[in-house]
Amino acid sequence: MIISWNTTNACNLYCAHCYRDAGVGAADELTTAEGKTLLDQIGEAGFRIMIFSGGEPLLRPDIFELVRYAVRCGLRPVLGSNGTLLNAAAAARLKEAGAACIGISLDSLDQNRHDELRGQRGSWEAAVNGMRCCRAAGLPFQVHTTVMGWNDHEVENITDFAVQEGAAAHHIFFLVPTGRAADIEQESLRAEQYEDLLTRILRKQQETAIELKPTCAPQFMRIAKQLGLQTRFTRGCLAGTAYCIIGPRGDVQPCAYLNMPLGNVRERSFAEIWRDSPVLAELRTLDFAGGCGRCAYKSVCGGCRARAWYYHGSYMAEEPWCLYGGRKGY
Repeated sequence: MIISWNTTNACNLYCAHCYRDAGVGAADELTTAEGKTLLDQIGEAGFRIMIFSGGEPLLRPDIFELVRYAVRCGLRPVLGSNGTLLNAAAAARLKEAGAACIGISLDSLDQNRHDELRGQRGSWEAAVNGMRCCRAAGLPFQVHTTVMGWNDHEVENITDFAVQEGAAAHHIFFLVPTGRAADIEQESLRAEQYEDLLTRILRKQQETAIELKPTCAPQFMRIAKQLGLQTRFTRGCLAGTAYCIIGPRGDVQPCAYLNMPLGNVRERSFAEIWRDSPVLAELRTLDFAGGCGRCAYKSVCGGCRARAWYYHGSYMAEEPWCLYGGRKGY
């Protein structure tokens, strides 16, 4: 099982698609001691992959201490970063602390387009330098790309660039309109574009040694089965079933893009929230409405619950951008 902790709302960039609306650190973020207690509870709840994210997690002064403590809790610590603060010293410290991998964002091979999305000139060059510092330090890294209408044609080329730079994986995130991303909803791919790009990614995987993972596009599981392609993944959307996220102040929610607080770890233990939340219990039923409820692939896909919430006002509604939903036999 996988869990994310937005360790801080502080960020040195101002990305147009940020689901947290990050920038300035939030008041009363979890302290180091509270973070360690949280990590204890996460390990006890059966989670194994611990994602430290933000904001920008490298802006948190105790991040190396927290990574080291996560290892002591039996967790596999990984980070999600914009990569711009990853110099040689930071990469070496993360490696020494026990970080297993770090995800570095790269949204285009066009430096200007990447910098425009990230809100700061030079961010593309700094992110690529961060990749090279990780490689030199022996710290595995993967490339994270948020895909929209303007860059979906670049995905395979970014994969090739990731391979060239020595990345362990390329994870492709499909835009979800929440946080600042709601202001660029028109950039989201639509059903036909989803189908096309997911098919391309799955076919690219057949000729690429590194892992390719579509994220927030759970239809890829259905498409893989229809194409007869093997994948190590067992389910598309993990929200509330094998994944959740914790905000900087300790609020637990089903996924990063489903802004629905379920409880706060300062008031109840994480394990109790994970076990007893009515919202999570409903998500685990897979009793979806509309097309997702009738779909033969719902147990392996699950539809994007955050998009269902944004477009339909219900986290159990049907996935709005699934081409399969409009066909007979659905």
